[in-house]
Amino acid sequence: MKVAIVSDFHGNLVALDAVLADLERVNPDLIAHGGDLAFNGPRPVECVDRIRELRWPGVLGNMDRALENPTGRRVTWASEQLGRERNAWLQSLPMEWRQEDRVALVHAVPGDLWQAVFPEADDDELLAIYGPLGARVAVYCHIHRPFVRKIRELTVANSGSVGLPFDGDPRASYLVIEDGHVENRRVDYDVDRAVADVLASGLPEADAVATMYRTARPQL
Repeated sequence: MKVAIVSDFHGNLVALDAVLADLERVNPDLIAHGGDLAFNGPRPVECVDRIRELRWPGVLGNMDRALENPTGRRVTWASEQLGRERNAWLQSLPMEWRQEDRVALVHAVPGDLWQAVFPEADDDELLAIYGPLGARVAVYCHIHRPFVRKIRELTVANSGSVGLPFDGDPRASYLVIEDGHVENRRVDYDVDRAVADVLASGLPEADAVATMYRTARPQL
């Protein structure tokens, strides 16, 4: 069985559409999302609606949770764009999804949407955090830096980000799992179009987001 994990769209519809086209070629049997659908991009409404239409199972992200009681200009803007009903749907998402004992998905770490575990973490730390999920493959998102690590009987993988990569590679990233093999897949998309989209959107501090699209690095 082939499973795709797609996460961290962050309102970047141009990147999401490119990944959807790539998923048609990959043709997974099952697709799940890892949260952070809307905040920090020009198309929060369209991204949320697209995922709802597709009926993918998925989990709540930290920035989905932040939209419930927004602080900061960009979070408030995204929350206002979405409106009450879409925000309520986001808040209804679970914190964990699993495919039997094969794959377990959380946004960040089990029970915590905010803790960041980076690729530099050692094997013991990854085992202590993700081993208790009890799956052969533990997938998390949140850090926007894709990787795959095999640790004895456990594979720990990060899906990276569709809409806001932070590893210096501006291509969208998602994860494909097939028969125990786990692979990060990168997808080219029209970054210039996404930049133009965000600059025309009215999103506060749009210049910073445009720079992140171009550089695939976080802006403080």
